[in-house]
Amino acid sequence: MKKNTFTMLDEKGQEHTYDVLFTFESEENGNNYIVYTDNSLDENGNIVVYASTYDPTNPQSRLGAVETEQEWKVIETILETLQEEVRNKMNGENNEQ
Repeated sequence: MKKNTFTMLDEKGQEHTYDVLFTFESEENGNNYIVYTDNSLDENGNIVVYASTYDPTNPQSRLGAVETEQEWKVIETILETLQEEVRNKMNGENNEQ
């Protein structure tokens, strides 16, 4: 499986590569979102995940901020659903062995 990645410069001009976890368009506001990670871990050992708005028609566009609590709630719900699906799949594979 080919990974979908992109590179971005930080405020110090250093280049960082991110793995795209998923993208989606909100039916509520029409915004497009990208959810991605640099695979770093937080203080609890969880993978750090970022989310931004983006323009899928312009590969040179800048990522935008997720501005409202409602937008974050939609993103968190999708992430939780995907995590649950992965857990269920992994548990099913472990039970088959």
